Amino acid sequence: MNENKTIVLDLTDCKNLWELHERIRVAFDFPEWYGKNWDAFWDLLWSDCEAEMVEIMGEHTLSKEFSSEIKIMHEVLQEGKIESKKYGGNFDYKIIS
Repeated sequence: MNENKTIVLDLTDCKNLWELHERIRVAFDFPEWYGKNWDAFWDLLWSDCEAEMVEIMGEHTLSKEFSSEIKIMHEVLQEGKIESKKYGGNFDYKIIS
């Protein structure tokens, strides 16, 4: 569980999808067994994340091959925001750079 209510996810110069998910795992303090895919991200975001804000940095440094993955990540975070609000939570995310 993350005691800090803000998670900073730094994707600066991330080289591949495995590294992107490893950075997610570390930033969100997910367990070693995190499945490194978007379904696993959703599952743990919903069940294991107490953060109120996720700040994403370094998206602009990623190659265009990441475009579809970043789109999926944003969709998952947006869905988390919607679901959180539905149940009285206060989860959000923003892209810093």
